[in-house]
Amino acid sequence: MVGSAIVRHLLAGGLQAESLLLRTHAELDLTCQAAVRAFFEHEKPDLVYLAAAKVGGIHANNFYPAEFIYQNLMMEANVIHESWRVGVQKLLFLGSSCIYPRLAPQPMSENALLTGPLEPTNEPYAIAKIAGIKLCESYNRQYGESHGTDYRSVMPTNLYGPGDNYHPENSHVIPAMIRRFHLAKLDMENNPASGIRHSVMIWGTGTPLREFLYVDDMAAASVYVMNLDKAVFAAHTTPMQSHINVGSGREVTIKELAETIATVVGYKGSIAFDPAKPDGSPRKLMESRRLRDLGWMPNVGLEEGLRLAYHDFLNAHQIYS
Repeated sequence: MVGSAIVRHLLAGGLQAESLLLRTHAELDLTCQAAVRAFFEHEKPDLVYLAAAKVGGIHANNFYPAEFIYQNLMMEANVIHESWRVGVQKLLFLGSSCIYPRLAPQPMSENALLTGPLEPTNEPYAIAKIAGIKLCESYNRQYGESHGTDYRSVMPTNLYGPGDNYHPENSHVIPAMIRRFHLAKLDMENNPASGIRHSVMIWGTGTPLREFLYVDDMAAASVYVMNLDKAVFAAHTTPMQSHINVGSGREVTIKELAETIATVVGYKGSIAFDPAKPDGSPRKLMESRRLRDLGWMPNVGLEEGLRLAYHDFLNAHQIYS
């Protein structure tokens, strides 16, 4: 999802398509060091955007912790190391807001990293993303002067939008809700007798607060940070705390999110919550002042972004229309 958005942004900015080195997972397994080494030795890219990751919601993180930590560690270690081996000087690593402690002071600033225990439901994924930040910093510290290495990290809040994963079990909260509310709407239309008795069940209490960012805004922020002058970037970071938060600055409860998505989709049934299921962190709001000070702001509001995401879902999943 994010990689495709970065490609869209680069092309819209005038980059020629033939300048992009793109591979699908089927074409290049980033967990395989030999395959990654062969790719980098053959292509020798100038810039690298490392957006690839194994991602998922609470259910996926709970059920596949070994896959989440192993695959993400291998991908970032292989890509960062092989980038350095062939002389790539500029790389941007995309992390996640889950790197911060479960009870970090809100909003979560960059200096909250490694100050407390992580949220248990996604700890393996968070550990891998923290390792990615430290890989970038470590290569900069060791090879910055000798090789001109300038590897940067951005930490997005919860992302959504075109190209999202709508898997019924392993998706994040917004695509999962879009799919469920859409199917519930179709069921009500096909079975009018169900009427108001129709209900959609949402995991947890509905009270946790979450921040969301439209993926094309994240792509714009990624390119913006990658293109920052090195001296400007260095003036707003430190060698061992160089990551930058990317957020919208707005948070909503899961209940408010569900109600907004129901409205966007056109679902008119009821919404229920299952407190027996995990909530995850009680609140996750990013402090994005560092990026604001560097001159970047998001453009797409939540309701507008949800409408765009729902339109993308309908186009990509015509079987559900």
